[in-house]
Amino acid sequence: MSHPPAMTILEQIKQRTDVPVVVTDQQGFVTYVNERFCAVFGWSAAEIRGQLITAIIPDSFHASHHLGFSRFLTTQKSTILNHPMRLKGVTRDGRQIEAEHLIAAEEHQGEWVFMATLRPLLPLDG
Repeated sequence: MSHPPAMTILEQIKQRTDVPVVVTDQQGFVTYVNERFCAVFGWSAAEIRGQLITAIIPDSFHASHHLGFSRFLTTQKSTILNHPMRLKGVTRDGRQIEAEHLIAAEEHQGEWVFMATLRPLLPLDG
């Protein structure tokens, strides 16, 4: 009798409904967001899917994001993966939300997939 394979980190994160979740491909394009992400950040899944992740990163962090992203793809080493960080995320209407970001990466069929939970740190209006 065969056992089902262990759930991947990606599958586990996609099951989260209590915090905003975003997933990107190796090129940085958003491939998945959950309903909580849409509620907090104001994007519909259709609007954000296919956009670069920098759409939700403040402009002042774009350079360091690109540097870290390309360094990881070259070395497959990271100082930020799997460590909670206080960062800001940008909503659809341009507001910035401070959130605890927990970013993970997982290889699927030779391509890296990046995923993050973005737990807001301040109470949200509405």
